[in-house]
Amino acid sequence: MKRLTGIVKAVSRILDKLAGLCIFSVLLLIIANIVLRTAFNRPILGTYELAGFLTAMGMALALAHCAFKDGHIAVGLIMERFPRRIQSVTAVFVNVVSLILWSAGVWSLVRFGQAMKVRGLVSPSAEIPVYPFIYFIAFGLLGLCLVLLLNSLNSIREVVAIDTAKKVTR
Repeated sequence: MKRLTGIVKAVSRILDKLAGLCIFSVLLLIIANIVLRTAFNRPILGTYELAGFLTAMGMALALAHCAFKDGHIAVGLIMERFPRRIQSVTAVFVNVVSLILWSAGVWSLVRFGQAMKVRGLVSPSAEIPVYPFIYFIAFGLLGLCLVLLLNSLNSIREVVAIDTAKKVTR
C-alpha cells in the first residue's frame, strides 16, 4: 500500500506541476498579448481561446494533487459527530461513488475528444484543434481517479480494521 501511495503522490505532484505550467502560460500569454497590442498594435490571435483552454487544463490537472492533499471542502462539521465506523463507511461510499462518476467523466471526455478529432473541430479565430485539450483534461481527471482509488482502498482498510478491532475486543 505504501508503494501505491508513493506512486499516486508522485503522479499527483507531476500533474500539479503541469497545472502550474498551464496557469503560468496563461499569465505569459496575457502579458505578451497586452504588450504586443499596446506597443505594436499586433495582438496575439486566439489569446482568448488559448487562455480558456490552458485554464481548463490547469484546473483539471490540479484536481489530483488537491484531492491527495485533502484540499477540497469537506463536510467534517457534521461527520465528526458520528461514530468512527459510520464515518468510515460513509467515506467508502463517497470515495467509491466519486471514483465511478469521475471514471465515467474520463471515459466520456475521451470519446468526446475522439469525436472532435474525427470531425476536425478547431477553435473559431485561431483555428487550433480542440481535441488535444480535451485529452489533457481527461488525463488530469484520470489522475483524480487514481487518487480516489487510493482513498477508496484506504477507507475500506479502515472499515475492515474497525471490524477486526471490535471482534478482538469481544
